[in-house]
Amino acid sequence: MSLGKTLAVIGVPTSAGAFAPGQEQAPSSLREAGLMRLLAGAGIALRDDGDRAVWRWRPDRENRRAQNLDVVIDIVRDTARRVAAAVAAGETTLVLGGDCTVGIGTVAGHVASSRERIGLIYFDSHADLNVPSSVHEGALDWMGLAHMLGEDEAAPELVGVGSRVPLLESDQVVVFGWGPDQATPFERAAIERRQLAVVAVDQVAADPEAAALEARRVMAERCDRIVVHFDVDVIDFIDTPLSENWGRNEGVTYAQALRALHVLLADPALAGLTITELNPDHTEDESTIKRFTQAIVDGLARAPTIRRSDS
Repeated sequence: MSLGKTLAVIGVPTSAGAFAPGQEQAPSSLREAGLMRLLAGAGIALRDDGDRAVWRWRPDRENRRAQNLDVVIDIVRDTARRVAAAVAAGETTLVLGGDCTVGIGTVAGHVASSRERIGLIYFDSHADLNVPSSVHEGALDWMGLAHMLGEDEAAPELVGVGSRVPLLESDQVVVFGWGPDQATPFERAAIERRQLAVVAVDQVAADPEAAALEARRVMAERCDRIVVHFDVDVIDFIDTPLSENWGRNEGVTYAQALRALHVLLADPALAGLTITELNPDHTEDESTIKRFTQAIVDGLARAPTIRRSDS
């Protein structure tokens, strides 16, 4: 395993798969909060791949059960291309979403370019295992993992977006921070049928570090490299409002989430991090995103797979 890589920052400002607009502002908000300056100040070797064109959510009245599917597929493919190029260049990836469908592109890029077996730690209150026929809202951002795993009745065009179908097998996934009370019956059945590894939200709340180490242990037994998908809706909206989803008195605290994330980023097998579901319109004030940005940088500064610029 090659360690000590440059960090490629890849911005994907989209809310195409979301329930409503807002998340397309996240990459620029993180940048305005000083992300690149703080990463450089932490001594991290960087390459900024920039942000693609912004795509703001709008209703798709022609495809009500899979809203904006064609746009989502285009953005996923573009993200996969950019991530694959970074992986081929020997870089660790930081993908700035955007809604959760961005994570499909991240995984597709790593799978396409890496010769090693990729594992996904899906750090999210929701398993995102729905398919268009199982939920009526048609928002693809809570269907991302279902499409990566090739669930029956998932949109075949999105399932086939990568270099292999399915992108991942069930044993390549750990569902981390999952709240069973927030799951649909379809998702609960899929988790049981597939026997997915789960580290539930109560475990993360009780001992964030131990929970993260358990996820790392499971992945180490099954995969060579890991990608962490971090959906900020795992954070209780009352504790710290960051997310598109305003789940109140559920999930984990901000401190618990970041404690767990920092342990995940310290994994010697880390290949990339994706940040999703951040909606700047929902934050308490500008200091919220600044604090979050600093916390992400603090975690990445500990990552053994990222080279220090002065080394």
